[in-house]
This record gives sequence, C-alpha cells and structure tokens, in this order.
Amino acid sequence: MTRQPEGGFLLLSAVNYMDMLFAYPRLLAFTIDIFKKIGCSDTDAHTASVALLSADLRGIDSHGVARLIGYVRLRDAGRANPKPRISIIHETPSTAVVDGDSGLGLVVAPFAMQVAIEKAALAGTGWVSVQNSNHFGIAGYHALQAVKRDMIGIAMTNASALVAPTFSLERLLGTNPICVAVPAGEEPPFVADLATTTAANGKLEILQRKNEEAPLGWIQDSQGRPSTNPHELKTGGALLPLGGDRDHGSHKGYALGAIVDIFSAVLSGANYGPWVPPFPAYVPMPTGMPGKGIGHFFGAMRIDAFRPAADFKHHMDNWIRRFRSATPVPGNQSVLIPGDPEREMEAERLAHGIPLLPAVVNDLKGLAEKLGVAFPDPA
Repeated sequence: MTRQPEGGFLLLSAVNYMDMLFAYPRLLAFTIDIFKKIGCSDTDAHTASVALLSADLRGIDSHGVARLIGYVRLRDAGRANPKPRISIIHETPSTAVVDGDSGLGLVVAPFAMQVAIEKAALAGTGWVSVQNSNHFGIAGYHALQAVKRDMIGIAMTNASALVAPTFSLERLLGTNPICVAVPAGEEPPFVADLATTTAANGKLEILQRKNEEAPLGWIQDSQGRPSTNPHELKTGGALLPLGGDRDHGSHKGYALGAIVDIFSAVLSGANYGPWVPPFPAYVPMPTGMPGKGIGHFFGAMRIDAFRPAADFKHHMDNWIRRFRSATPVPGNQSVLIPGDPEREMEAERLAHGIPLLPAVVNDLKGLAEKLGVAFPDPA
C-alpha cells in the first residue's frame, strides 16, 4: 500500500488491490510503440513517452498513461500533428516565442524548455512562451529539466475552460497548473507542482472510474451550488478555483489561474480563456478562437546569475531541513517539503511497478489491438 503523506498538502493515489502493477520499462516501451504507430519519429516518440509516464511515476495518475488514448484521438481528429516543425518565431537574447505546429505538447514543451535553458546559460535567465501546442503532461517534468543545470525551472500551461471564476456560472479558465522547481545541495530539489483549481479534472476522472464522490469544494453544479457529483461537468457544472469558495480564498486561485492564462497564451498568441481547445477530441472546438492552439510558458533562472550556486544550494539545504524539522500538529509525523511525496512515489514505483486501474488497462488493451501493438504483461 502506498504511504499517504501525514499532514501533507498533496493527495496521491494509493495502490488499490484491484489495480494491476506494470513495470516502468514495459510501459515505456509500449507507449513509445503507440506514439510511433500514430506517426511520431523515434526521437519524438521517446520524448513524449518519458514526459507522459513521468506523471505515473510521480503518482499523478490523472495525467499519465491513462491519457494516452486521448493523444491518439487528437491525432485521429487532425488536431495533433505527429510530425511537427517546431520553430522559434520571435526572440531576444533572453526570450523567445515558439510555434509548436500543432504538435503533441509532450514534444513541444521539452523543445521550448530547452530553449529557455539555453538562453539562461547565456543571459542568466530564459523565458519562452508557446503557441499552437497541445496538452503537455505534468508541469513538474518540464520544470525539473532546468534543475539538472543548476537552474530554477518554471513551467505553466493553460487548458480548456472547465473552471468558473469566483462568483461566475460560466466556465472561463482551465485548471492552469504552475510548477516551480528549485535545486538544492545534499537535499532533493524543492518541486511545487499544482493546479490553480482545488482539484484537477483528472482527479474527477479517477473518481468516475472508481464510482466515488468528490469532496465538497471541488465542483459546483450548473446553478453554482456546491456538489459532490464527479460527473457534474457533463451537465453544465464547473470546477472551482483553488480555495473552493470566496470565504476560503477562491479569488486567489482565480487570480493564479488568470496569470497562467495570460503568460501562456495572451503573451504567446495562443488561445485563452473560453477559447482554449479541449483535450477530449470528441468535444467541439470553441468558435471565434483568437489564437493558435494551447499555450505554455517556461522559465529558467541560472543560480549563479544571482549568487554562487554552491552558496545558494547550501542555504536551500538549510531551508529544507528547518522546515522538515518543524513541530508537527498532533497526530502528524512530519512536515513535508513540496516534491517529497512525488519523489517517494517515484522510487516506489520504479522498484515495484506502476498501478493501473482496470478501466485504464481495458482502454490501453483496446488501443493496442486497434494499432497492432503488443500490450505488456503485468510486472
């Protein structure tokens, strides 16, 4: 059973005894084969698969291989280009705008993050906005690429409108995640990877598969009333900004989601607000779209552009250790650092396998049969 963090700020899925465990290398090989079957090059198929499965390894099951069928459907609908010509359409020494040519976000985002890193290596910081892309997986994967180069990494993306701003009945924002990843010395990196909603839509999808209710504060119905029905979005309901309601700070979650939308799309020329293309290929595209595709935003900040990297990482270690040693509230064992639960989950799943719900396994088997790819045996 996967340990749930005591007093933590992140809820990660525990292994259900009905779940099947799959070894990471087998799932990776399978996912690469699927992306190649839909037309991706060997390199792009590998890039996309590593980015996608990073979610499963880190316990963010809502954004991992369960979404593989969604990417295939986007290709089938002509909305995702498996062979994109990704290009820089505007740049300065420290900034760039990337056009993803309707490519998989799992391929476009790593390209753009690398541009940000290369610019930071020369100028101290690098900032890249992206237009004409698709869903890019988890933000944490992309931000962590900068950490490998002694840089602070920042990644964010907008998403289709499922979220009602505070006091609104209309859905105008996406779940719009933000990640900031910060290197340390002897300690593991600080990784804050979060949706700007109380819960991501993928968490509702998991509840639907498990036939469970949603906690109060996640969603509202079509009349703006609190609801626990995880199917509420299908009947005109909406996800709620981080905080859930005005008394608990939903206006702050709304503001954070708006910032992500502006940085990712208004700045890049992508679609924003209610015009962002939906991930499910069967959902009609918005009319009157003002931009191109989905937008992302990436940043890389070289530590030694501010102070010696060794000094910074020493003090990050000190920061992390002091927070970990904080006196916990009664009934809790320890205070966590952002990134701790995912790091522990990754080690466990690399060692013992990735759990997949029966519904996900059935979807993947159907996909394998459709494309003529062998489905892996459980671990």
